[in-house]
Amino acid sequence: MRVPLLATLCVIVLGGCKDPGNGASAPDGQGTGEPVESRPPNASGQTPAFPGQTRAPRVTVDVNFTVRTIVGGLEHPWSVAFLPDGRMLVTERPGRLRIVDEDGTLSAALAGLPAVDARGQGGLLDITLDPDFKDNAWIYWSYAEPRDGGNGTAVARGRLVGGDQPRVDDVEVLWRMTPTLDSTLHFGGRLIFSNNTLFITTGERSILAGRRQAQDLNSALGKIVRIRADGSVPADNPRVDDAGALPELWSWGHRNIQGAALHPETGQLWIVDHGPKGGDEINAITKGKDYGWPTITYGEEYTGGPVGEGITAQPGMEQPLYYWDPSIAPSGMAFYDADLFPAWKGSLFVGALAGKHLARLTLDGSMIVGEERLLADQARIRDVKVGPDGALYILTDEDPGELLALVPAP
Repeated sequence: MRVPLLATLCVIVLGGCKDPGNGASAPDGQGTGEPVESRPPNASGQTPAFPGQTRAPRVTVDVNFTVRTIVGGLEHPWSVAFLPDGRMLVTERPGRLRIVDEDGTLSAALAGLPAVDARGQGGLLDITLDPDFKDNAWIYWSYAEPRDGGNGTAVARGRLVGGDQPRVDDVEVLWRMTPTLDSTLHFGGRLIFSNNTLFITTGERSILAGRRQAQDLNSALGKIVRIRADGSVPADNPRVDDAGALPELWSWGHRNIQGAALHPETGQLWIVDHGPKGGDEINAITKGKDYGWPTITYGEEYTGGPVGEGITAQPGMEQPLYYWDPSIAPSGMAFYDADLFPAWKGSLFVGALAGKHLARLTLDGSMIVGEERLLADQARIRDVKVGPDGALYILTDEDPGELLALVPAP
């Protein structure tokens, strides 16, 4: 029997913690045959392109864990990154970057970051460390940049300076989304380093003027972008020699990518993309491919009715590995490849905002063959990361929001 977690959440106070006694009760890998999702789909009449593309069967594993509150009192936190000394960086959407000590002590906002447009879904978004952070102290962040005529996603870097009053120095903007639009929605913003290049996910800004540009290769809206750590463009990007395309493009046809992670075995970039009303997608990204939005989608308009022609497949456009309908509003995602929870090894975790749960997906190669929902109906989950200690860290997108860690029950 599962006990609601956050209602009985343990709180770290000088190291004290009470076990809520929660975890999956079924034997390892046991499935019911029935999907977790029992609600009817929003987009009636659509069918998946292949078996198992949606509504995977419920598969649970026997994991007993405790949820610890590392720190609370955050204002819509968006991302967490781990420093080599055990501390953590946390972003808050209003524009604050904080340092969290291992004992949960929260720093004041670090000085040095540029202004953000924190309206709607905007603000300070993702945070990540340079692969050579120990040598160069560079940190990278994405944010909604205020501009004449509107705003857009931007990515900057700076050097983290410690001491009694930590700050960020030598700040430089490496990349800016173009064109500028006036919207408070769909900024994307996840940052993933791979082989010393930086993937940046974007959104198409939700408004019709932006939606139309998800297929426009001369626009950065609705794309995955790939740059070097210094902001230059790698020579092996797929459209680098195309005069009619932005050289930094890696893939296109996306709606609003707020979760991304590298597969621990293949190194391939996987993403989770917000659908409209239904049609949230998990995709394994291949260089130079079109992922379909808004031409194809497993969803419908928020007002009801089809998106465009209402089709779900078209030659030359990639199918998602998996989709949800109704929408769960996915955000952070992480592959679990640590040893602290052996039964979770190989699982993919996805945070749900509107769905208010943590989805654990069982994989068989690139197929999703099982789904389990943890922390159900407790909080909007914005970010999911595996810590250096093997614990699973999550951020709740609330005010006040929390940084939580899932650790083995005593």
